[in-house]
Amino acid sequence: MTTKKTDPQGTLRDVDELRREVTGIVKTAPVIDVHTHLLPPVFGEQSLFGIDELLTYHYLIAETLRSTVVTPAQFWNMSKIEQADLVWKTLFVDNTPLSEATRGVVTVLTSFGLDPNSPDLAEARAFFRSRNINEHLDFVLGLAGVTDVVMTNELFNAQESSVWEGGAEIDKRFHAALRLDRLTNDWPHTAAKLSQLGYQVDANKSSQAASEVRRFLGERIAALKPVCMAASLPAEFKFPCDNDQVWMLREVVLPTAREHELALALMIGVRRGVNPALRAAGDGVAKADVGSLEHLCGEYPEVRFLATYLSRENQHELCVAARKFGNLMPFGCWWFLNNPSIVSEITQERLELLGTRFIPQHSDARILEQLIYKWQHSRDVIASCLCQSYEHLLQSGRAVTKVEIKRDVSRLFAGNFREWVGGMNARTITDVAADSTRQTEDDVVTTY
Repeated sequence: MTTKKTDPQGTLRDVDELRREVTGIVKTAPVIDVHTHLLPPVFGEQSLFGIDELLTYHYLIAETLRSTVVTPAQFWNMSKIEQADLVWKTLFVDNTPLSEATRGVVTVLTSFGLDPNSPDLAEARAFFRSRNINEHLDFVLGLAGVTDVVMTNELFNAQESSVWEGGAEIDKRFHAALRLDRLTNDWPHTAAKLSQLGYQVDANKSSQAASEVRRFLGERIAALKPVCMAASLPAEFKFPCDNDQVWMLREVVLPTAREHELALALMIGVRRGVNPALRAAGDGVAKADVGSLEHLCGEYPEVRFLATYLSRENQHELCVAARKFGNLMPFGCWWFLNNPSIVSEITQERLELLGTRFIPQHSDARILEQLIYKWQHSRDVIASCLCQSYEHLLQSGRAVTKVEIKRDVSRLFAGNFREWVGGMNARTITDVAADSTRQTEDDVVTTY
């Protein structure tokens, strides 16, 4: 009688079994959502949730105004409820919701047991009105499998600042990211604002002004304890160059990143106000210069950069740049790229060029329930890409183990970001994510 040998590593050699394992692991993996616009309930009306907010998301506004005789001016004169009703009728009743943004709303409604075929919003509105916001937050995060949320914290948002300065207790699952757009992209107006706040600055880009802005950032870092700093840059961004953006980076942002050991996330490629009549829905996209990012990484090797580009055409160059610079971490499929066909292409390209040393996705969510569909849809695509990569490995003669798959997925969804911003002074992201990773490695299946 022979005794069957145990296989503690869970070696997989069968393609069907491999696909089942990968899909199951990806669907239940805890996620650190590294870039969102969400705020916890303590921020009051700035914390967005519910069906009317979902339907008046700027993606859906742009789609609606393509398919209705209502003009942008007429739309903006409507109440939010009227706007949501118009979006629902236009995109979900009069048209089939085939776009990714409309399908996302269907996924959210279905997740709550609501009817996505309803002719009106009465049922959905009654449901969301009935929810306790704190319990609803817990439920949504659990359903999405998100353990930690990185916010976008504007430097000069008075409403938001009043919450921080009031000493409110911030939900420990939410982590600050100091957003620098006003500094990097609008220095003359920002200089005037800082002067009003009592800082000794002017628009002349003096050494004193740089010192004062660094002092200002240091004070915000002490108050918010961000996991990173972040800036959105236009497609025309060049480095090096003699302009306000590069001066701000050289004299303020990068020295601050070094001093406080903060990673800097750069989101590059937006064209603001392509159609101003659409307001936030009117921004566009253009190909940017990846060489400028390479110059930054080469000149500041001690700074850790996170980078994402808005244009599909920049993705291959970004992967190649990341192969050359160890201080560069590609992340997410941003904004117009967050469509399954493009997410699949970019993820597969990154796996083939970078292995598992990248962050495949972030939600960019502005409304709480968007976490549900953005992560559900992304997990499906990422799982498919990983299956293909592992199958290629099997075909080449190398077996794959369950332990390796769990390790790889944990890195992609949480570990890479945690390591990249490691040593930071955030409240709990390291401990929470590490606990989640240990659960995955111990083969504990989390239900959401």
